[in-house]
Amino acid sequence: MPNKPQMAEDIYILGIESSCDDTAAAVLCNGKIQSNIVATQQVHQQYGGVVPELASRAHQQNIVPVIHQAIAKANIGKKDISAIAFTRGPGLMGSLLVGTSFAKSLAMGLGVPLIEVNHMQAHILAHFIEEEGFKKPAFPFLAMTISGGHTQIVKVNDYFSMEVIGETTDDAVGEAFDKSAKILGLPYPGGPLVDKYANEGDPKAFKFPKPKVSGLNFSFSGFKTAVLYFIEKQTREDPDFIEKNLKDICASIQYTIVEILMDKLKKAVKETGISRVAIGGGVSANSGIRNALYDAEKRYKWQCFIPKFEYTTDNAAMIAIAGHYKYLKKEFSDFSTTAQARYKI
Repeated sequence: MPNKPQMAEDIYILGIESSCDDTAAAVLCNGKIQSNIVATQQVHQQYGGVVPELASRAHQQNIVPVIHQAIAKANIGKKDISAIAFTRGPGLMGSLLVGTSFAKSLAMGLGVPLIEVNHMQAHILAHFIEEEGFKKPAFPFLAMTISGGHTQIVKVNDYFSMEVIGETTDDAVGEAFDKSAKILGLPYPGGPLVDKYANEGDPKAFKFPKPKVSGLNFSFSGFKTAVLYFIEKQTREDPDFIEKNLKDICASIQYTIVEILMDKLKKAVKETGISRVAIGGGVSANSGIRNALYDAEKRYKWQCFIPKFEYTTDNAAMIAIAGHYKYLKKEFSDFSTTAQARYKI
């Protein structure tokens, strides 16, 4: 395909995301989406969770066709690419290695800059993708990043000046959703199913404890245990308890989790004096959390920022927008860079 004529000011960033079980590639031109392709791995469903070895193998199979599709959909040629941004971490090491190695090889082959991106920073920067109908937060703002592997409250001073002011001391909120779903016999990933049934249930039907954690930190391990013990007790008395009360159980679980998150967020707003609040990460797709933020916006006069649905779960558009801002600052990576399973903001 002939290369698309490129204006001097056009910046085309190819983003590559491979931190967990989604292989994704996206092309941004001057901060605007040209393509955003995600290949989801179905193989993990039968195991009730992500199997790291299977994930890395699937990335190897998916990465070439996904990147090819992203470039083709953007209607450009490889020589139009200004730089390649990739997820360096955090995530599963095997999965990260696939994306890191491919990004380095492609950047070297094309002779373009390589840009490493922190996955958690990218979830926050997804709010800056040029998207009609979605407003961008002004600095400083608070970001709550919530996913299967992370739960954090971050004070965002600038695009790359971020401070974690609260985080989980054990399990992430996404795991609390998925493990609760597993206890109820729901298939993986269970979080979206809990959300679905919760919308039809009574959130006050059953009461679950809210862990007492100091400061702005979170804990969800005790909550998961409480759900397990509650279900075990009830099913001993009535084997059909889950089937009879599934919607109310899901509504009560979701209500408690959302309350835990919102309690800490309110505390963070009060302590920092910052009432601009943004959310990111896979769990930000949850309707209960979104509704709680809409309510807070009205009740407390917060400014709330909720990303477009496709930018909540792992995607490469968020990697590309982080790469875009690093490109403008000429923050490029050396080809000796390596993947980092643990990679703090």
